[in-house]
Amino acid sequence: MRLLHFADLHLDTPFHGVGPRHARTRRAALRTTLRRIVALAREQRVDALLCGGDLYEHERFSPDTAAFLRDAFEEAAVPVHLAPGRHDRYGPRSPYRQVAWSSNVHVFAEDHLVAETLADGVTLWGAAHRGAAEGDGFLEDFAVDREGVHLALFHGSELTGLAVQEGGRTPHAAFTADQVERAGLHHAFLGHFHVPRDAERHTYPGNPDPLTFGEGGPRGAVLHTVHDDGRVDRVRYDVAASRVHDVAVELDGVADADRVRERVAAAVADLEGVVRVTLGGEVGPDADLRPGDLTRCAPHLEALGVRLGSVRPAVDFAALAGESTVRGRFVRDVRADGRLDDDTRRRVLVTGLRALDGRTAELAVL
Repeated sequence: MRLLHFADLHLDTPFHGVGPRHARTRRAALRTTLRRIVALAREQRVDALLCGGDLYEHERFSPDTAAFLRDAFEEAAVPVHLAPGRHDRYGPRSPYRQVAWSSNVHVFAEDHLVAETLADGVTLWGAAHRGAAEGDGFLEDFAVDREGVHLALFHGSELTGLAVQEGGRTPHAAFTADQVERAGLHHAFLGHFHVPRDAERHTYPGNPDPLTFGEGGPRGAVLHTVHDDGRVDRVRYDVAASRVHDVAVELDGVADADRVRERVAAAVADLEGVVRVTLGGEVGPDADLRPGDLTRCAPHLEALGVRLGSVRPAVDFAALAGESTVRGRFVRDVRADGRLDDDTRRRVLVTGLRALDGRTAELAVL
């Protein structure tokens, strides 16, 4: 049996911080990604397409998205099983209840695992999130009640991966890896963690299209071949319609804004899609760093964002402290202030020196 598994697409997510036009482009890309997943299901002639939740975001769902999902899954022409998650939970006003799904679509609607037969001797157990917060995980006190190969589809936090996946946040519908085996399940197809993970008895596919910067790993859709003894082989497919990059640009030795633009342009020249640049290094004291002015360095990109990282002005404060001037007295006083940490002291010094030079327009850049 061949099953195609994905999760955490998050249709209609707002993409805060990138501007309205670009946010619309990114949301359109999420739809393209789902079309690619559906096309892959047809191409690979899978026996079923599985979604482990967070297919869309309930608070922002529109009638247009409902029509899009209905048509997309009908075009899959294979059985589609959907397990509502945290952001697309099943409820009275849920699109899962309101959409007139085609006959090949099945939505798990119960808040506990219920059985669906995929083939003779193969059972898929699925469950839905029905509230904003969940208590025990779906595997708590659960055990299969029949013979054969048993698979599960749900949205939740596997506890051994919580620190890596969610930075120590409160777990959501938590379970442990050994609960999968103890329940009599051969494999669990999951959603919720955005970092891909292939464990012996469970799989997180990761979000199939980038939702933020810094996402890495072979995420996408996972083709599972389920053997007669319940073993699962996996092949990952890149189905993303978006390309999102994080790039660090070091500015050591740069003395003016033109050189900054040149370095940023060179760093992103071979990239496509959306790029976020983080500036670092020591720059000349007169370099005018305005991140907003650098976003036009690469017109070939869909969008370029620039932020200041560990940028430090290359200023000889010791030499300035030796001056018999107001500037020298200022530097001496700040350097002697024991209440300041090193980073704050440097910022105060640079800001004050620019103010003394009458360069008030540059103060906000710091």
